[in-house]
Amino acid sequence: MSSLPPPRRDLTVRRLSAAATRGRLVCGSLDVACALGRGGITRDKREGDGATPAGRFEMLSVYYRPDRVQRPRTRLPVTPLRPWMGWCDDPGHPRYNRLVRRPFAASHEAMWRDDPLYNIVVVLDCNLRPAVPGRGSAIFFHLARPGYTPTEGCIAVKERDMRLLLAGSGPGSAICID
Repeated sequence: MSSLPPPRRDLTVRRLSAAATRGRLVCGSLDVACALGRGGITRDKREGDGATPAGRFEMLSVYYRPDRVQRPRTRLPVTPLRPWMGWCDDPGHPRYNRLVRRPFAASHEAMWRDDPLYNIVVVLDCNLRPAVPGRGSAIFFHLARPGYTPTEGCIAVKERDMRLLLAGSGPGSAICID
């Protein structure tokens, strides 16, 4: 028998104001602070706009830095990050908005970061199936910077809150952003 609680379905992001780069992430009785994109929330996501896209995005899988943190408890698929991992953000490349092996000639983001933001990172089903060039890439749920400074379009929380949310998440769980 598993010691994890039954999976939650949806986590809801509520922005603090129309142009807010900070919000609240709510799931049942859990209500935690979160950082949002420097461009606020948009219904018309474009590559590089710094905005967090509005919508419902399924939580697909989790990556974590095994050299820094313990494996998160969750019913979602979990994979240790490796230094070679990157995420393509080049709208003209066939691997746009996909995991890639570094070194990689096209524009990409390193998943193995010097800062702690991706010590735990959740891949969201945002512009993945299919990936439409220019509609945004690497929109993740990850760890927040001190002070919840804005992201490049992702949703970010403290590590303690991430672990609580993941413990109740599994296949079918999603983040709803409005």
